[in-house]
Amino acid sequence: MSNDNPRVDFYFQRAEKWRDELAALRAVVLGSGLSEELKWGVPCYTALGRNVLLLHAFRDYCAVLFMKGALLPDPRRLLVAQTANTQAARQLRFASAADVAQRAPALRAYVQAAIELEKAGTQVRRKATAEFAVPAELQQQLAADPALQAAFRALTPGRQRGYLLYFAAPKQAKTREARIAKYRSAILQGKGLQD
Repeated sequence: MSNDNPRVDFYFQRAEKWRDELAALRAVVLGSGLSEELKWGVPCYTALGRNVLLLHAFRDYCAVLFMKGALLPDPRRLLVAQTANTQAARQLRFASAADVAQRAPALRAYVQAAIELEKAGTQVRRKATAEFAVPAELQQQLAADPALQAAFRALTPGRQRGYLLYFAAPKQAKTREARIAKYRSAILQGKGLQD
């Protein structure tokens, strides 16, 4: 592996459950000519200085996460959105070393397509904040409190989306109301969920 980065080796060495699978995925990805870096504590592969994909392990599978996977041609429907709210990234999941070996040609094709997307400068169209559902409980709070409404509208679109997703997630109205109450002062201060 001529493109491998020694700073990333620890990730593969500490892997217990998916060591062989991750090593095989690494070999396929490095064979594409991508540069290997360490970002977010996981192996990240770049082209033209831009992130193309990540390798990561979970309890039930290991995966290649394509940053712009939503734009990749996927005739065999192998790519998976990690969550319902994922807009751009898609995973190609593997459950065994045999699975990696069997699908290595498909993985190479996805990697090459992802590289071509970066070379072309293609961007994923992300949903506008206005396209996200506003929970009824938040609508009621905003309507009843003009200061809260003004503060929420003054938040950056990313902070607004973060709150909308967080507030909408619980199934029970009581939990949604509790979350809104908990973050009311943060919204009034112009802060996001993680600030």
